[in-house]
Formats: sequence, C-alpha cells, structure tokens
Amino acid sequence: MKKKKDSRITASTISLKEFFVIFLIIFFACSNYHIIYIRRWETQADKQMIVVLTLLLTVSLIGALLVGIFKRVYFDRPIRTIADAAKRVTEGDFSVRIPSYRKDSKKDYIEVLIEDFNKMTEQLTTIETLKTDFVVNVSHEIKAPLSVIQSYATAIQDDSLSTEERREYGKTIVEASKKMTELITNILKLNKLEKQEFFPVSEPYALDEQLRECVLNFEELWGKKNITMVGDDIEEVAVNYDSALLELVWNNFISNAIKFTDEDGTISITLKKENNSAIVSIKDTGCGMNEETVAHVFDRFYQGDTSHSTEGNGLGLALVKKVINLIGGKMSVESHVNEGTTFTVKLNCIP
Repeated sequence: MKKKKDSRITASTISLKEFFVIFLIIFFACSNYHIIYIRRWETQADKQMIVVLTLLLTVSLIGALLVGIFKRVYFDRPIRTIADAAKRVTEGDFSVRIPSYRKDSKKDYIEVLIEDFNKMTEQLTTIETLKTDFVVNVSHEIKAPLSVIQSYATAIQDDSLSTEERREYGKTIVEASKKMTELITNILKLNKLEKQEFFPVSEPYALDEQLRECVLNFEELWGKKNITMVGDDIEEVAVNYDSALLELVWNNFISNAIKFTDEDGTISITLKKENNSAIVSIKDTGCGMNEETVAHVFDRFYQGDTSHSTEGNGLGLALVKKVINLIGGKMSVESHVNEGTTFTVKLNCIP
C-alpha cells in the first residue's frame, strides 16, 4: 500500500535549482577534458565540437539525475521513514521501531539517529506503562480507604450499636481517612519533586539530633512491638541541607524498619563521619527482601511483601529516592530474606 504524502511537505527531494547546480558542476568538470580532446583533432574541430558538446550535455544530465536518485534512495528515504515514525509517536503509538538501513554493521549519522529514535520510543513505552500503572494504583489505593469509610459510616448510623462499637467504628473511619490523606500528600510531594517545583532551603544543623528526634517520634510504634532501638553509635555530625527533606528520608526508613520487624526484634541506627562525609545506616532484623524486591524497592507503589500492604501505600521509598537524588546524596540497600535489611545514606558534612 502506497503511503500518503504528508500535506506539510512542500519541497521535492531535489529542487530544480539544485538539479541545475549539479548539472553545471558536472558539465564544467568534464569540459576541460573535452576541450583538450578537440584540440587533438583540429581538422575536425567543428564536427567534433558538436559531438562532444552533445556528449557532455548527456553525461551532465545523466550525472545530475543519478545524484538526485542517490539522494532520494540513500538520504530522503530513511529520513522519510523516520518522519513517518515520528508522526506515529505524536499520535500516541510508542510501539513503532525503525529497522537499520546499513547491512555492514557500521554506523553513519542516519544509523545513529535511528538508534536514538528507537531508544526514545522504548523509554516512552516504559513511561506510558508506568503512567497507566500509576493511575490504576492510585485509584486502587484511594478506593480502599473510601470503601472502609463508606462502610463504617453507614454502619455507625445503626441505633442499636453500643457506645464502644461506635467508638471503634469511628476510630476505623479516622484511620482510613488518615491513610488516604497520607497517600494524597505523598503523591503531591512526589509530583513536586519530579517537576522540580520544590526548592530546597539548605541550612546548617546537627544531623545526630535530627536522627534522635525522628526515632522518638516513632516511640509508640516500636514500643508496641517491643522492638529494641539501638542508637549508641551516633556521632556528632553537622550538615548543610534542607532539614525537612532529610526528615522525610529518616521517617520513611524508620517507619519501614518498624513495619517489617517482628516483635522483640532490633533496629540499629548509626551515624559516622568519614573524611567529609556523613554515613547513616538504618538496620533491622526483619523479614528482609529477595533480589527482585531489592531491585524494585524504590519504585512507586511497589510492595514486595504484600502481607504488610495495608500499612503503607508504596510511595515512601520512591519519595526517599527523589530526595536523595535532589540533594546530591548517595544511597544503597543490602538485604537478605529472613536476615533483615540495611539502608545506607551518604551525605556531605560540614568539616
């Protein structure tokens, strides 16, 4: 099936002006040789002049046509293919891929352009998939607490309920609303970080004091599970960052450690200063993670251990990753199934 010409194209493969220029170049390039040839046959100069001139015009015409064909086949055709593929992408088809033109495995600028185009469409496909998953996951995460709120709000209207039952139903509604609020707050924070609409305000402060305060904020939670919180190896270290952003990092790490650590377990927090770096490690004795979970632990909505899915929304560590990247820090995770997990963050500190 012949492709329909794009209505935006208003110029031909080779214009009349270009054809004429190529014709003249070939004509004058060959004329010197033919003038020498004619001088060798001075006796037949007039006849020879006509023959040579005719031949010269024919060769020039054929040469200009060959250049035009070459340009169309080896330049315009791949460019037209790329243009058609790009148009499909603008229409929302990210599955389009362009095959290689060269058969010798070498690369010219056209081949590099094709390679980069294919990489671009692969990335767009991934982004589109993530976008779809994001919408689905957000809808699911919001629907769950809304269903709880609707169900218990309907049940609490029953006049036969006791005061204790009403209190429990009310508590469940409050917890569901808190979860939904936390989800929406995290989505907004993540969106601002990704769009770089959040501008960190750096100021010097004591990182060790911040870590201790964050641990104390979760005292009720780790106290309920009788978790031993170890923080003896926290050195005095000053840093120059946005304290609110780093507080978000430590809160997520600590809450995750508490969530995945069984009762009577242990969580250890260390802060060491090495040269001009502050190294924070948060280690738990929880269920740990396999290699696949570790590889995706910072992805949005990813929850490797579904048994704890009701305790979070899978956005916390995605936020942590964005924050660490934003402030120029480094982060790593080490984990083994049934052996616990250690998150380590490396930051610049004040000498």
